[in-house]
Formats: sequence, C-alpha cells, structure tokens
Amino acid sequence: MIAYLVRHAHAGDRERWEGPDQDRPLTDKGRRQAERLAQRLAPSRPARLLSSPYLRCRQTLEPLGLALALPVLDEPDLAEGRPPDLALELIRQATADIALCSHGDVIGGIVENLWRRRLVRAPRWEKGSTWALEVHAGEIVGATYIEP
Repeated sequence: MIAYLVRHAHAGDRERWEGPDQDRPLTDKGRRQAERLAQRLAPSRPARLLSSPYLRCRQTLEPLGLALALPVLDEPDLAEGRPPDLALELIRQATADIALCSHGDVIGGIVENLWRRRLVRAPRWEKGSTWALEVHAGEIVGATYIEP
C-alpha cells in the first residue's frame, strides 16, 4: 500500500493574509502545483483523499479528486498544530492507496521520524511536495520524495 503524504501547495504569506488562516487559499503558483500533483498522482489511483480542513489543503487535492472522481474528505487529525502521530495512525490504518494533505509541522514531524529511522536520507517537505510512503502491515517501510 502507498500513502501519498502531500504538503499543501503555495498559499502565500501567512502574515499578509487578513482573514482567518484556515481560509487562506492557494496562490496562482499553488494552483499550478496542485494541477501538477494531480497529473503525477492520478495514474496511481489512490482510493481515498484526506485533507486538513484548511482551505489550502483541500484546494491542493481538489484537482486530483476531479481527475479520479473522488471527494476530498476533511480530516481534523491532519490540521495544523495536530500531533504528527495522529496522521501516522491514519496512514497505518489505511487499507488501500491513499493521499493525505497536511501542513509543514505535521509533515515535518513525520519526515523527521522517518529520518531518525533511516528511511529518509534528507528530511525535506517543501510546499507542494509529496512523500510516497510504502506501508506493509501498518508500518512504513520505505519513502520516496516527489518534488513540488
């Protein structure tokens, strides 16, 4: 099983956004990143698309959802500020290929954990990037980085 762990695409500067942070949308650059993500992941046909409830995360997965005719489901455990262990549990419980979109703090926590376990050579999680995590029997056994 493969879990595609996606960091949301470019959404501009948090400090310059005047509304609630959870409503900050993707920029034009971010929308292009989301389209490229859909082109890359659609052939793999993940069975479920889970997103942080933040708009920028949902928007990152929406082009993939359209390509696959799948809904993007809000998952509070992927929200910014949530412990990375909650996202890891979602990955461990998955029974089919899945794409999950979250934030730098959550993704960073997972990637640093994988780095300590020597499953990742260089811990990276740029906006719009993806980690393809190979999961067997509920455990992550391999990780491949996909550029934004």
